[in-house]
Amino acid sequence: MIEQIKKVALDTLSIEVAAVEKLKSHIDKEFVAAVQCILDCKARVVVTGMGKSGHIGRKIAATFASTGTPAFFMHPGEAFHGDLGMVTEADVVIAISNSGESTEVVNILPIIHRIGAKIIAMCGCRDSNLGQNSDFFVDIGVEKEACPLGLAPTASTTATLVMGDAMASALMNIRDFTSQDFAMFHPGGALGRKLLLTVKNVMHTGEENPVVHKKKTVKDALFVMTDRGLGAASVVDDSGKLVGIITDGIIRRALAKDYKFLDEAVGNIMFGTPLTIKREAMASSALSVMEKHKPRPVTVLPVIDDRNVPVGIIHLTDLLRQGVV
Repeated sequence: MIEQIKKVALDTLSIEVAAVEKLKSHIDKEFVAAVQCILDCKARVVVTGMGKSGHIGRKIAATFASTGTPAFFMHPGEAFHGDLGMVTEADVVIAISNSGESTEVVNILPIIHRIGAKIIAMCGCRDSNLGQNSDFFVDIGVEKEACPLGLAPTASTTATLVMGDAMASALMNIRDFTSQDFAMFHPGGALGRKLLLTVKNVMHTGEENPVVHKKKTVKDALFVMTDRGLGAASVVDDSGKLVGIITDGIIRRALAKDYKFLDEAVGNIMFGTPLTIKREAMASSALSVMEKHKPRPVTVLPVIDDRNVPVGIIHLTDLLRQGVV
């Protein structure tokens, strides 16, 4: 039984890989024309399909919508009972049916034509009703399904999904859709936080920003650090510019040698070349700076302005709390 399971699974993968590989020959002038039609669309892309094709259609519509192409899914059965009112003459309809004969999809084609919307057929048969009654044809045809019975949509749905991704990727590239654009449509997730959150959004400023003059004693600095609870303080000169940083690690190492250093000036034991970051930088950049520091990562970064004045400080825990990983 084990060998049988592995054989069927491997056969399925082989068939679906072959189906996807065949799609390369379908990236032709008609595919380009279909993509151009979407680029020229001033309204929305309406994706429709029945059954398994409908499930794939929902994913394609979601991918389009999240990558700069306004799109939504319309169930063909519901469309025939009122939802066609969502379609306008400025829209492009992508109709999906491997056979091209899905009754629910074919039945709404005349109404879509009457509305005036363009129709792109994602279909496996050009001579089908869908293929013949569409403005553009994207070939998703496969030689056979991966299902052992050759009946359940498997390779065909995989091919449809991949072709939808190919269209979305082409649209993204031509539109110069950036990671910042992508984050705009994903503000609630970890990806959005990573791409949209800046250092300014999470740094400690004002009274929360630990700053100490280089002539102050280590004891004074320790009080400031303890009060702010960040384990470090930016060290400044008479002009308020950053000249170093003092951390609890520096103090611990000095304390192991001689406690008398507590009355020394901070400038005598501070680290004089600290890593820094600007408040306009992405929060993810701050994390990267911390992690790449040698010989060991750091947990805190002074935030400076163009005059090298420490306007804030950012701690590793601030980034982790915001989900920047």
